[in-house]
Amino acid sequence: MVDTTPAQPAEQKERLPLPPRIARFVVLFAVFVCAACGLVYELALVALGSYLLGDTITQASVVLAVMVFAMGVGSLASKQLTHRPAFWFAVVEGLLSLLGGLSVLILYAAFAWFSLYQPALVSLSFLIGVLIGAEIPLLMTLIQRIRRQEAASAVADLFAADYVGGLIGGLAFPFLLLPVFGLLEGVLLVGILNAVTGIAIVLWLFRHSLTRGGRIGLAAGLALVMAVSGSALALSERFEVDARQALYRDPVVYAERSDYQEIVLTENLARTDLRLFLNGDLQFSSLDEYRYHESLVHPVMNGPRRTVLVLGGGDGLALREILEYADVARVVLVDLDPAVVDLARTHPRITALNRDAFADERVTVVHDDAFTWLRTTTEQFDAIVVDLPDPDDVNTAKLYSVEFYGLVRQAMAEEARVVVQAGSPYFASRAYWSVGQSMEEAGLHTTPYHVDVPSFGDWGFFLAATDRAPALTLPDDLPDTDFLDAAVLHAAQVFPKDRRPGAQGESQPSTLLNPRIIDYHRTAWEGY
Repeated sequence: MVDTTPAQPAEQKERLPLPPRIARFVVLFAVFVCAACGLVYELALVALGSYLLGDTITQASVVLAVMVFAMGVGSLASKQLTHRPAFWFAVVEGLLSLLGGLSVLILYAAFAWFSLYQPALVSLSFLIGVLIGAEIPLLMTLIQRIRRQEAASAVADLFAADYVGGLIGGLAFPFLLLPVFGLLEGVLLVGILNAVTGIAIVLWLFRHSLTRGGRIGLAAGLALVMAVSGSALALSERFEVDARQALYRDPVVYAERSDYQEIVLTENLARTDLRLFLNGDLQFSSLDEYRYHESLVHPVMNGPRRTVLVLGGGDGLALREILEYADVARVVLVDLDPAVVDLARTHPRITALNRDAFADERVTVVHDDAFTWLRTTTEQFDAIVVDLPDPDDVNTAKLYSVEFYGLVRQAMAEEARVVVQAGSPYFASRAYWSVGQSMEEAGLHTTPYHVDVPSFGDWGFFLAATDRAPALTLPDDLPDTDFLDAAVLHAAQVFPKDRRPGAQGESQPSTLLNPRIIDYHRTAWEGY
């Protein structure tokens, strides 16, 4: 779009359909809305990165650093556009609404089909940042053309509207857009709002400063943005289904975005293989989950076990093994996400796997963050099973910290034992031994062991007690098992030389202020 309007002197006032005071308010309102939209675009890029890759700090750092730099570039570049501020502001807002509104769709496609997520993230962050940076100089020029005022006063008004808009956008993102519309549709709607506000205000308020061709061009641009965004909105559900399926090798039979994570079930009927993924990370495969859960639960049950605490384990599979012991009187399961537990209670394929464990009257379910719940509980337990997601982000790293294990220790009754799933000593040897060091630092004496779970690979655990490192043995009344026996458990204590402590570099305990993030990321298509 090219506007042939002659350049106007900076001091020339615009011919407006409203009194200057009201016109100025309308422009400041546009600043407010555009700032809110711009912040939503930033938060959406960070949120999608945390959903797909899990490393929130890295994603936020990349997005914010690139955007702030690009905003400076955009501010400098906009100096060439201030001779026709109304026209170019509308063009900038049209491009920003289109690019920002489609950003989640573009990134998800780059991740699902092309494995180009990081280059796409940097490119989008830069382009969006350039466009956001170009807004303020153009808006400053427009405000001065409505009514001349001191530069300091104009800047104060402009940035006040900008910052308040940022506040509203920042609050609306987690409390309105995500829960009501979801990430993809919410950002598309914000893009439409951005286009309507930016372009329509120019077409109405500053129409006299535009040529007929300029007005037609901007109107056509607005129509194009609305058409593209509307089409993307209409097709968003189909796109999300296709993109999600591209991430998983088996057909997706269930998918839900809960308040905390993306929950996906896949099923391969030929192999009778049901798999649960949370944020793309495999939680279990029905082909071999018994190996993991038998190894996790039965060693810790060789001792006092009248009361048992399960941290995590919302699929109910560890619960299934615990409830095999008739002398267990009470089990408390603490899991953050009600949606996972509801799925495990109701989905027929999962209830068949967990033997309808949540229907047992001995089970009490608490929906809370495990760290927060441990800080407030006064109850103590004979056995504790820690079956939590891997520490691949600071949000989950706190659940593998010295401070967390200190809270676990407080919840242990006399002679109690605790078992922790600790990740793979093969794929992440230093991270695995860091878990053991963190437990030791909290006053727990540990016994490490590992088993082969084909869908995961070599997988490790730590059994611990408060007085001494417990012997790795099985209960005399061990229920019928498909995998675990005394010989397997004896072999599980042997680690190859290249996977023993220090073989791949010294590991350090993890703390809240110095979290140790696991150094591998299992992708959704890994398995056999």
